[in-house]
Amino acid sequence: MRRKEKEIADPNVLRKILRSAKYVTLALSMNNQPYLATLSHGYDEKHDCIYFHCAKEGKKIDCIKTNNTVWGQAMLDYGYVEGKCNHRWATVQFQGKATLLGKPEDKQKAMECMIRQLEKNPEPLLAKLKPEKLKDTAFGKIDITYMSGKKSEDVTI
Repeated sequence: MRRKEKEIADPNVLRKILRSAKYVTLALSMNNQPYLATLSHGYDEKHDCIYFHCAKEGKKIDCIKTNNTVWGQAMLDYGYVEGKCNHRWATVQFQGKATLLGKPEDKQKAMECMIRQLEKNPEPLLAKLKPEKLKDTAFGKIDITYMSGKKSEDVTI
C-alpha cells in the first residue's frame, strides 16, 4: 500500500466495516469483459463470507458460473468536507470465490444474515421468513480469501 497512513491493518476494523456497510460493489468478469454489480448483503463474520440475493437469471449469474473469482468493495461514506476539498470515508476491498446456493436451508441462512445486518429491528421479518418463499430467489455466497482496507486520515472506526 502506497499511503500507509490510510491503511486499515486491524482485521476487526475490516470486519466492522463489512458489518456496517449497507451494500457492496462486486467486480466480476466473463469472456475478458468486466462487469460491476452493487448488492445489498449480509456479512457472516463467523464464516468470513458475504451473502447476497438476486434474480435467478442475468449477467451476474452468468459471470459467477463462468468465473467465480470476484473482487469487491464495501464503503462507509462520511461525506464531503466543505471548504477543504476533502471526503471522509472508509473502505474494505476483498477477493473471494462466489458460489450459488441451492439448498433451502442455505438460502434461509443467507436471508437471515442479510435481514440481521440490514434491518434495525430484524425480529418481525425473521418471524415471517419461510423457506418456501425463497425458492424463486437466487442466493450467493462469497467466501473471502483476502481483505485490505483504507480510510481517510480523520476517520475513526
